[in-house]
Amino acid sequence: MERTAGKELALAPLQDWGEETEDGAVYSVSLRRQRSQRRSPAEGPGGSQAPSPIANTFLHYRTSKVRVLRAARLERLVGELVFGDREQDPSFMPAFLATYRTFVPTACLLGFLLPPMPPPPPPGVEIKKTAVQDLSFNKNLRAVVSVLGSWLQDHPQDFRDHPAHSDLGSVRTFLGWAAPGSAEAQKAEKLLEDFLEEAEREQEEEPPQVWTDSSEACAEEEEGLMPQGPQLLDFSVDEVAEQLTLIDLELFSKVRLYECLGSVWSQRDRPGAAGASPTVRATVAQFNTVTGCVLGSVLGAPGLAAPQRAQRLEKWIRIAQRCRELRNFSSLRAILSALQSNPIYRLKRSWGAVSREPLSTFRKLSQIFSDENNHLSSREILFQEEATEGSQEEDNTPGSLPSKPPPGPVPYLGTFLTDLVMLDTALPDMLEGDLINFEKRRKEWEILARIQQLQRRCQSYTLSPHPPILAALHAQNQLTEEQSYRLSRVIEPPAASCPSSPRIRRRISLTKRLSAKLAREKSSSPSGSPGDPSSPTSSLCISPSVSPGSPPSSPRSRDAPAGSPPASPGPQGPSTKLPLSLDLPSPRPFALPLGSPRIPLPAQQSSEARVIRVSIDNDHGNLYRSILLTSQDKAPSVVRRALQKHNVPQPWACDYQLFQVLPGDRVLLIPDNANVFYAMSPVAPRDFMLRRKEGTRNTLSVSPS
Repeated sequence: MERTAGKELALAPLQDWGEETEDGAVYSVSLRRQRSQRRSPAEGPGGSQAPSPIANTFLHYRTSKVRVLRAARLERLVGELVFGDREQDPSFMPAFLATYRTFVPTACLLGFLLPPMPPPPPPGVEIKKTAVQDLSFNKNLRAVVSVLGSWLQDHPQDFRDHPAHSDLGSVRTFLGWAAPGSAEAQKAEKLLEDFLEEAEREQEEEPPQVWTDSSEACAEEEEGLMPQGPQLLDFSVDEVAEQLTLIDLELFSKVRLYECLGSVWSQRDRPGAAGASPTVRATVAQFNTVTGCVLGSVLGAPGLAAPQRAQRLEKWIRIAQRCRELRNFSSLRAILSALQSNPIYRLKRSWGAVSREPLSTFRKLSQIFSDENNHLSSREILFQEEATEGSQEEDNTPGSLPSKPPPGPVPYLGTFLTDLVMLDTALPDMLEGDLINFEKRRKEWEILARIQQLQRRCQSYTLSPHPPILAALHAQNQLTEEQSYRLSRVIEPPAASCPSSPRIRRRISLTKRLSAKLAREKSSSPSGSPGDPSSPTSSLCISPSVSPGSPPSSPRSRDAPAGSPPASPGPQGPSTKLPLSLDLPSPRPFALPLGSPRIPLPAQQSSEARVIRVSIDNDHGNLYRSILLTSQDKAPSVVRRALQKHNVPQPWACDYQLFQVLPGDRVLLIPDNANVFYAMSPVAPRDFMLRRKEGTRNTLSVSPS
């Protein structure tokens, strides 16, 4: 299909055309316009250009149809992986390899990919094939070998199956037969060697050093005793910040993309999932360690005078600033979370002794993770950091010495984790006809690809470990939430107000932002159903606060007076340091461009919707789970979905009642047959609680976070 245009120079390079449905697959169809490479009639033999005033008067465009797979059964997805057009759909293979474990195990996928190998012929017997058969067979083998090569290169940990590594053994056997001596076969052999060497190192390593028991450490701190040896704050600001950055970048570089997926990370609390997502849990543990170090060093030794405690606050602010200069947003966020927590925030006399310059620096750094200023949000700054690196690479002119881009950045992983959790909550895994919603996997890959790109950039850091600082980091006493708050009240008993604490604007709640975004999509969508992501201009608002803060009875706010400033500008207390329950502070909402192709949500999700957070009233405290509530959801449906999120068997749903948590320790009972969307209070926080009905036995327990 060709088209000639005179003045039409602003043709869109890609235009939506619709969709096509085949047996077991749904494709989105677009039209791509490209300039045609046709010779002008004025060209002479051999392509020589004859002088002509009208040689370039007309531009020739070639229009081609582009099909992109949106949903399909597993067999079609595997076929697209092997035989799909990589030029038309370059993102299919990386998206598939990064997310396939959400719908098929590795061994099962290999069963689809690896063709049965024929037995060797008897001695002296040669099996002959026609030229067409041989060509077709070899083409199929090359396609499979190419897929395996990309798989081994980008996701080698998928083949870790200690101690047998049976999946990797199947791949090695196939490559040894189909492509002996090839780069792919060598990758498989090298990967097996690495796995075996790593297992040997783990067996030879000494058991990790056991640090002081937390209860004993707390007793020492309450008595004003500090552990022996140099403390973390005894080292220079640069040394501490560099070592924190070194630890963060090493842990972030080892994060497996699959573990970040919302469907994987959100299931970490299920029974038997204690060892799930180990690389992500390692980053969470380090984040909590840094936050605990700040709390322990500031709240430790209650007998310190306010000016001495202010010096510790100032040093942590300088360390945070240095982390910002090193582009380490993970430790930066951890330090700010601790300084903004209520046990430290409420120390008005200590904050009053902080100098003006570090206090100003603290306010500026806090704005990075604030909702109020879009230009200083953590997401935009992270984009700016990446753009700066890209522009420096482009500015290298031929003949000049290439300018070395800055290392990093090391991101705050919690931002990506909660984006993926919210995406998993908002979009279904399967569509009508038992089709795998691959459009959802593409959107997940958009986020995972950024993580992967940042992991590669972290390799440019050149930092060396400093064992004394690392030892001091791990030896720092870690305080529980209750211990931190108790020490804080010992240092400064509750007062009427905290005028000297730094005032930072309160964050905007997740549900208000998400609901406002969905409402805007509903009103502005010119085509498609209200709020339907299938609209070309719509986008899905992914906000990172999945679990709420503590309930009103939390010790974080017990002595907060009515006229006091916000109890915290960010996370509230040490339990929000990035815990495994994903109680994360809320950066500005991230608009994920849905682009093309698109899959509309089910009918009930295309109506007005919002995210609510539901806990279960039990002995484990308030562990919240987020679910998407639509205007068509009745109370029984919400109860069942909430119980499923909390790993409670569905037959017990009739024993629970749904309550909305209201300010002032009040609750609103949602009747059993009520429409929750319209029965809930629109002005109260969208936090809900499940309680067992009177007269039912409490025979179930929910695993705490």
